[in-house]
Amino acid sequence: MSDTIAQFETVIKICRDLFEKKLHDYGASWRIMRPESITDQIFIKANRIRSLETKKESKIDEGIRSEFIGIVNYGIIGLIQLDLGYADQVDLNNTEVMALYDKYMNITKELMYKKNHDYDEAWRSMRISSYTDLILMKIYRTKQIENHKGATLVSEGIDANYMDMINYSLFGLIKIEFENEPNSN
Repeated sequence: MSDTIAQFETVIKICRDLFEKKLHDYGASWRIMRPESITDQIFIKANRIRSLETKKESKIDEGIRSEFIGIVNYGIIGLIQLDLGYADQVDLNNTEVMALYDKYMNITKELMYKKNHDYDEAWRSMRISSYTDLILMKIYRTKQIENHKGATLVSEGIDANYMDMINYSLFGLIKIEFENEPNSN
């Protein structure tokens, strides 16, 4: 588990560093986005990953790694927006945003550690393409919950689905960064 923790911390740092740089460039312009729009943005990224996995070529000089990072960061944005609601203008400074980023990443990471204990790191035996499919499934579940105005009868809510999407993306990033398995795509 110590390898897993170290690997998670490494890929989380990659995501956080990019998020912070984009925050510097754009500010918290995403504060105007409604959660449904964030879900659609995650869909675009996951769909591109699946397209690249299927076509085996990219005409844009960015591979699946950058899309997984995007899913992680949009997932955190989604959690923030679910908590605070969307705004009509940027209403958070960069320090506040990074504190929220860390808060929701820690909650998400703790969930992964609990699930990882119970599932005994089964994710390590999965293909990256399976993470993609699971993320897409979670997106469709989230869209359905959004269509029901957040009401569920027995299922987890939108926040749990965002956390799962983040964690599947982090699994993919760990595989890309550390395992270099040519057949894992």
